[in-house]
Amino acid sequence: MHTDTEACVRAVKSKDARFDGVFFTAVRTTRIYCRPSCPVVPPKVENMVFHPSAASCQRAGFRACKRCRPDTSPGSPEWNVRADVVARAMRLIRDGVVDREGVPGLAARLGYSTRQIERQLLAELGAGPLALARAQRAQAARVLIETTPMPMAEIAFAAGFSSIRTFNDTVRQVFALPPGELRSRATRSRGSAHAPRTPGVIVLRLPYRAPLNPSNLFGHLAATAVPGVEEWRDGAYRRTLSLPHGHGIVALGPRPDHIACRLFLTDPRDLTNAISRCRWLLDLDADPVAVDDQLRTDPLLAPLVDAAPGRRVPRTVDAAEFAVRAVLGQQVSTAAARTHAARLVAAHGVPVDDPEGGLTHLFPAPEALASLDPASLALPRSRRTTLVTLVGALADGSLRLGLDSDRDEARARLLALPGFGPWTTEVIAMRALGDPDAFLPGDLGMRRAAEGLGLPSTPAALTAAAARWRPWRAYAVQYLWATDDHPINHLPDTA
Repeated sequence: MHTDTEACVRAVKSKDARFDGVFFTAVRTTRIYCRPSCPVVPPKVENMVFHPSAASCQRAGFRACKRCRPDTSPGSPEWNVRADVVARAMRLIRDGVVDREGVPGLAARLGYSTRQIERQLLAELGAGPLALARAQRAQAARVLIETTPMPMAEIAFAAGFSSIRTFNDTVRQVFALPPGELRSRATRSRGSAHAPRTPGVIVLRLPYRAPLNPSNLFGHLAATAVPGVEEWRDGAYRRTLSLPHGHGIVALGPRPDHIACRLFLTDPRDLTNAISRCRWLLDLDADPVAVDDQLRTDPLLAPLVDAAPGRRVPRTVDAAEFAVRAVLGQQVSTAAARTHAARLVAAHGVPVDDPEGGLTHLFPAPEALASLDPASLALPRSRRTTLVTLVGALADGSLRLGLDSDRDEARARLLALPGFGPWTTEVIAMRALGDPDAFLPGDLGMRRAAEGLGLPSTPAALTAAAARWRPWRAYAVQYLWATDDHPINHLPDTA
């Protein structure tokens, strides 16, 4: 969109927050870049130049606005919607792959050469993978500087910088303030020094595009929570996280204008990855206005959207974990699926300590499940075969599910496994791969909701009727599911 100057100018003049993260406004005279909704008086049009990313602004020598903090805006929804290589690269960069594996690792995951990846990102985003990762490191450093009492030297390495000098130089360049002054400003705005914190705990706010309806989002996560791995406690969804450098525990609670996030990390280097997983889990980078506007064009869906706008798709923090859970949940109730998963966790999960709640384990990785005895599973024989085949394919790499997955290829590989039909494949595409157009026409809840609205209920006819909801059929599923008075559609505290 940043190439459409007229549309960008209109968004800036109207301070339209829907475009925060979609493009950035850089001001030639002040050398500062802002989000479109910046509250200051818009600059003259001839002084505006538009960029597709914060990294592009920084690469061009612009500094982040201290008022609107454009580096903290929600991510562009484009990277979740699109399935091409640039979008997959952006999802991986946001997940910290460049910091952990370098540009060659990013390219290898995508099946391209480093030169091809660099050329495509530079052409579309005005910055290469290193610059994009640098911008993300700067934001991670800012979070740690402003929300924790960690020493600056520890923050530098936790945020992914190779040296304290690089950390200091980058923070000065991006925010026009040294790290110490960033912390002082944050302290003054709170009116007090950092409150005592549990070691390893980071408290932050996760922004999103309004509106956000938390009922089905948190209701689904809480109602399907696997004991020991997930729980609803004190108004927040809590779960364990298996991270590249250790493990973590996160508590996520809905607030009127943000998601309250409390992270315990055994290694602070996992901050960027943990935040990325939490945002993905809650679908926080969606564009609810675009989604709802499209769904409202169907007069049968419009009343559902108007009654509770801003529904998100509840996702997962680990695609392989969700695939295993999807198999365990085939043709059984929510309670039975939780029981099967809890047994698997108790037998094969890695134990963890949770001083603030009742979490006890990490969900077992495919490698830990690859050698399990099928006879130990309290499942029908056919489902044992399905589960064992799935974890074997995940463990040996013949099936890859994640942010870098080609969605169509992943679907084809899943359907080739024994016991995988359209329902299991599409629910994995929806919640693990993040396909906004995944659709479940054969789902019983969908068919009941369709009948109640006067929509056709047979899979073929419902699929045909749903063509007008594309490319947001996964969100239409959420609205249709929500017509049922099931616990997944209610916040636990209000159920």
